[in-house]
Amino acid sequence: MRPKNIKRKLENLYRQYNKDQYVHPDPVEFLHRYDDIKDREIAGLVASSLAYGRVNQILKSVSYVLNRMAPSPCRFLEYSTHTSMCKTFKDFTHRFARGDHLAGLLQGAKNVLDQYGSLNDCFLRAIYDDDRTVISALNSFSIALTAENCTPGHLIALPQRGSACKRMNLFLRWMVRKDDVDPGGWQGIALSKLIVPLDTHMHKIGLKLGFTKSRQANMRTALEITSGFRQFAPDDPVKYDFVLTRFGIRSDMDIDNL
Repeated sequence: MRPKNIKRKLENLYRQYNKDQYVHPDPVEFLHRYDDIKDREIAGLVASSLAYGRVNQILKSVSYVLNRMAPSPCRFLEYSTHTSMCKTFKDFTHRFARGDHLAGLLQGAKNVLDQYGSLNDCFLRAIYDDDRTVISALNSFSIALTAENCTPGHLIALPQRGSACKRMNLFLRWMVRKDDVDPGGWQGIALSKLIVPLDTHMHKIGLKLGFTKSRQANMRTALEITSGFRQFAPDDPVKYDFVLTRFGIRSDMDIDNL
């Protein structure tokens, strides 16, 4: 497919589907509940960390957690201890995740808030103007969330180990971008540095568009696909992520027609 045809199709999809009425069912919908950025970033961390498996189960699990942190996820962390969080979520399961994994994630977030004031400020400490992508800051941020013996298990992936970090890159898309779908709220991070959240559907699309030849869904592949999209949206390479991943969710969209 010629580049100008790819650009036209991508823009047509963005105009048609990147709208608030198409957000459900997607875990980003939970972030729209919170006007306070400190609440939104905690809700986003929870929702993105659980964003694997069947979408209906994702929504159910995220709802379960946030309902128990209501009305303010940030205040919940402020007044909770690791012991109390383990007790609150002792019956929680989401595929491979248990309540102790979730409590480890939340304790890590609490530690970051205590040290930096917000997740945004923690991330900003490790990102520099000459960084082409967020990968270095993402690694530092993930380490901060798992420091002090916090044990979130697989809920937090480390890019230094080669993981595509799909869920953390999804979190960054939600928090850094702002349009009808992504609520934004984080400051100081250029959209151009974001990395495509690489899931099965985006990997297939990257292969179909010729952005990668790799069959491995790792960070290297995520960066190759991001570079492919950067040809068409250099200032916002993850712009089309939401609409393209609708191919795996909506029955009226067929990837063969891309």
